[in-house]
Amino acid sequence: MNEQSRRSRASRPPEGFTPTGTIANAADRRRVVFATVVGTTVEWYDFFIYATAVGLVFGQLFFAPLGANSILIGFATVGISFLFRPLGAFLAGHFGDKVGRKVVLMWTLILMGAATALIGVLPTYDAIGIAAPLLLVLLRILQGLSAGGEWGGAVLMAVEHAPKAKRGIFGASPQIGVPLGLLLASGVMAIMTAVAPGEQFLAWGWRIPFLLSVVLILIGYYVRRNVEESPVFAELAERKEEARMPVVQLFRKHLLLVIVAALVFAGNNAVGYMTTGGYIQNYATNPDGPLALERGPVLWAVTGSAVTWLLSTLLAGFVSDKLGRRTTYIIGWAMQLAGVFALFPLVNTGDIGLMFAGLAILTLGLGFTYGPQAALYTELFPASIRFSGVSISYAIGAIAGGAFAPTIATALVQATGTTMSVTWYLAGMTVIGLIATLLLRDRSGIPLGPDHEAEQAVSPIRGLARA
Repeated sequence: MNEQSRRSRASRPPEGFTPTGTIANAADRRRVVFATVVGTTVEWYDFFIYATAVGLVFGQLFFAPLGANSILIGFATVGISFLFRPLGAFLAGHFGDKVGRKVVLMWTLILMGAATALIGVLPTYDAIGIAAPLLLVLLRILQGLSAGGEWGGAVLMAVEHAPKAKRGIFGASPQIGVPLGLLLASGVMAIMTAVAPGEQFLAWGWRIPFLLSVVLILIGYYVRRNVEESPVFAELAERKEEARMPVVQLFRKHLLLVIVAALVFAGNNAVGYMTTGGYIQNYATNPDGPLALERGPVLWAVTGSAVTWLLSTLLAGFVSDKLGRRTTYIIGWAMQLAGVFALFPLVNTGDIGLMFAGLAILTLGLGFTYGPQAALYTELFPASIRFSGVSISYAIGAIAGGAFAPTIATALVQATGTTMSVTWYLAGMTVIGLIATLLLRDRSGIPLGPDHEAEQAVSPIRGLARA
């Protein structure tokens, strides 16, 4: 084969690929959106069911013999998993940029499901002693590895399949997996508190939500295995242009961008983990706390707020296609700040209706600072290292934001005796997210394919020519 033939073959796009960087078949697009929603919902259900259980029962069953700070230790194990997210992101980013988005997504789903189901059969401290919390932490670490690789692959599958003018709403599809996962986790836990009340919940009721993960994983696996690979990766593979060491190239050329992108997510994640991390659930139901409410109504209030979070996330994705990612984020930060200051005054009334109102107001801002994130991140990084870029930025942002937010909130209340200290902490994280957003140019609609790597490599950080 001569040089001209080789070039012609290399430049030929994969079947079904269009110049806009999408697949041509609308039915295939819908299948991809459905698969990303189902897959991320299952992943985050598994991830959040642990945090919910920490706030409700793990302190008593696994950590109480370790001392008076059992809840603080339990929340710390929620954060420990975040420390392993970057490793999961490194591995997923490397293989996602080398062998494809789809393969990585299948493995992250299996790993998360296996770890969650094993937690459901894990003996407690009374049965096997110190081995119980140690095994629990090990399984939580496996969840962290999976979560570190899941998000990047899911958002790239959605956004890289999307028409240019609809990347925001397509990208919001994996984003709603978070509120859907929270809704499912809180809803199932609430049902189990009714099915197995009181001591029965401590004895066996809490295990059922973990064991249900087996069914959800089978559903998610079936859905994901029937979707097409990302068209951008398919074109990269056709041309054999994948990066040799994508993570190395990412940090050598785009380190500052990774940090700024991570801080954008940190501002959202710290606030979001007041519910997804189990803090509000524990604060409101702790029998030794100021409210001492029943588990069921609190869980239903959190479940209801997951619905408002879902709707605002979808709306934000749509709005970002009209106003741009940056403007939508700025609106979201203002809404989130208002929600932060409204949250604890309403929660501290002890009224379930007002607690739901406080959570609902908060989630409106959370949706607007989360819905556009998939499209924003995808448009920040060059095609050949995009999986690594979005995954690692997300993982670092999770550590800086939500990893230890429940632990920090618990420690602040213990030290100051007031939730106002938590409010100021969350407000500070929101402002950090706003500042990071202001540092970025809006790149809505930038071409995503490998033909435009030079354009994609121009730094989106204001004041810089190149990353």
